[in-house]
Amino acid sequence: MASAQQPLEKVPAKAWQVVIAGIVVNLCLGCLYAWSVWVKYLTDEALMTQQGWVPLTAEQASNPASLCILFFALLMIPGGRIQDRYGPKIAASIGGLGIGIGLLIAGATKSYTGVLIGYGIFGGIGMGVGYAAPTPAALKWFGPHKRGFIAGLVVGGYGLAAFYVAPLADWLITSYSMSTSFYVLGVGYLIVILIAAQFLAWPEPGYVPPQPPATAVSAAKAAAQTRHDWSAGEVLRTWQLYALVIMFCINTQAGLLLIGHAAKMISVVMAAGYLLVSWGAVFNSLGRVGTGIISDKIGRSNTLILNYIAAAVIMFLLPYLFSIKNIPLLFLACAIGFWCYGGGLTLFPSFTADFFGPKNLGINYGLVFVGWGLGSFMPKLAGRIYDRYQSYDYAFYIAGVLLIIGIVIALVTKRPRYSTE
Repeated sequence: MASAQQPLEKVPAKAWQVVIAGIVVNLCLGCLYAWSVWVKYLTDEALMTQQGWVPLTAEQASNPASLCILFFALLMIPGGRIQDRYGPKIAASIGGLGIGIGLLIAGATKSYTGVLIGYGIFGGIGMGVGYAAPTPAALKWFGPHKRGFIAGLVVGGYGLAAFYVAPLADWLITSYSMSTSFYVLGVGYLIVILIAAQFLAWPEPGYVPPQPPATAVSAAKAAAQTRHDWSAGEVLRTWQLYALVIMFCINTQAGLLLIGHAAKMISVVMAAGYLLVSWGAVFNSLGRVGTGIISDKIGRSNTLILNYIAAAVIMFLLPYLFSIKNIPLLFLACAIGFWCYGGGLTLFPSFTADFFGPKNLGINYGLVFVGWGLGSFMPKLAGRIYDRYQSYDYAFYIAGVLLIIGIVIALVTKRPRYSTE
């Protein structure tokens, strides 16, 4: 059994194998973040008619992603239970089957309904069950002082996925067809995820991860971390769960506004909208790792509040930046927005482990992750706003106001205390 004081260098090689496998799985599941490329072309009447598809409105083209997000969030709870009970290999494999088959259905049907079923429902199921596996598995190998960093690395793969998916999907759609884009990714994800899933594993019983040095700093941080492993039933009886859900929703809605419509937003300024999607993917991923490192040093709540403030400023600035069509400033603003959104995907699994313990992290994070699903209202709302006003300005303002509310909630939310503490 490993010593409770063993240094980080003594973490077994298998721990890093699990981290790398988790990143690979998420690099596939994260195709959701490139959906704005499909939105751009599904609403292109000439191209879709030429390829035998019926062109969609902006709201209709947003609906598959919104449905995918909803099923993603709902399936995180059973996905977490599958991970906690049967292990990460099973959960990740189910995820690979779900998204792979779903993309093949979307391509074969060539219809709005088919994309809703294939991408929205099957893709959402695959993402929900598959995403529930890598992060909890990886966090079991590392001590609490590294939770932010490790969570950031693993979920960083999900954020980075759009970096390659956006230009690849754009090329496949314009060079071949909309259906081809779904076929190629569907087959690829089936193969890659099923292979990577076999490398996910829990530590052996009795394993103790490396712990931080017993310093005054680490003792202070320990006050923000529970010493009890809360069951899902116990978690449901705490008000902090619902606060985390609301805060997650607020973080998500602003990020999904950018992610869901980035390519179409920038199309009024430049033709190659996929470039903003790929650019955003880099900062979405960097934000996850960077935010994780920062939160390990200054705390989860302080980091979340900083991200909220920065994201709110960006939301209120974007209407002006789009009006003056300043491409460098737009890319800089979106980089900050994507960083802040990505950071939330690192902070909330870490919040969950700090508040409720690592043992039941799969299902407990699934409960918190409902907030991410609730944030899916924004891409649909933004699509409706654009259809009516031919502008996203009101969506930006709504997102900014919600972020300010999130700051207030974050200021008052502290971890619950178990009766024996």
